[in-house]
Amino acid sequence: MLKGISRWSLPPDIPLDECFRRAKQAGFDGLELSFDGEGDLGFSTTQAEAESIRRTADSAGMRIAGLATGFLWDHSLTASDPEVRGKGIAAVDKMLDIAAWLGVDAILVVPGSVDVFFLPDAEVVPYDTAYERSRDAIAGLVSKAEANKVTIGLENVWNKFLLSPLELRGFIDSFGSERVGSYFDVGNTLLMGYPEHWIPILGKRIARVHVKDFRKAVGTADGFVDLGEGDVNWSAVMGALRGIGYDGFVTAEMIPAYKHIPDGTLYAASRALDGFFAL
Repeated sequence: MLKGISRWSLPPDIPLDECFRRAKQAGFDGLELSFDGEGDLGFSTTQAEAESIRRTADSAGMRIAGLATGFLWDHSLTASDPEVRGKGIAAVDKMLDIAAWLGVDAILVVPGSVDVFFLPDAEVVPYDTAYERSRDAIAGLVSKAEANKVTIGLENVWNKFLLSPLELRGFIDSFGSERVGSYFDVGNTLLMGYPEHWIPILGKRIARVHVKDFRKAVGTADGFVDLGEGDVNWSAVMGALRGIGYDGFVTAEMIPAYKHIPDGTLYAASRALDGFFAL
């Protein structure tokens, strides 16, 4: 398996070449980039610009671990407003192009939401309606994903939607394409289950793995803690990943928390992943 770190784990105001350099210095094999709608990776990004970023990674001795996005929280694939939903679909469509240009074979897609826990004014979408809208949106993107050889990786998030590994597996399989899979987040499952149960059920559908840790006794977003400090059974998780033959990126998605220690988040995550890989 390969060690990855999210772009979100580094300060937002530093350029990508510096992100690659710092991640490499901290011992990571790859950096997961983010589509933000604008900036380095957005709707206006050209093939030449994306290929330049790829060369920057190569020059730093780094790989691009994946392509994530937070854009779909405000532009949900399940929104009632067709214009909002359309912007979300357009974002995924653009991500499929950017990923192909970057040489990345999987993107992170939030499949939609019944509600959004950190956006109190967000609409509440009936579950069955969310299911239908999400499925329609993704179905319309499958042919491009197949053509670009990029997997649409659906992330399990706190969205009150696709709440069990059996449901997520069935949802993925309903598309009949190997280019729809799971961008599996270990820490996000602790609120409702056990990641070591999800992994063998999703199996070969897992295209990428995100890691966070979580203290169940807290039960809110404040329960996310440094890797190894929460309730994830890392020995069981690593055993489950090896059991399905997963050998791709295991990417730490940690928000910088060390205000007075530059790159503290990077080095803490890197040491933790070394420990997990040794289990």
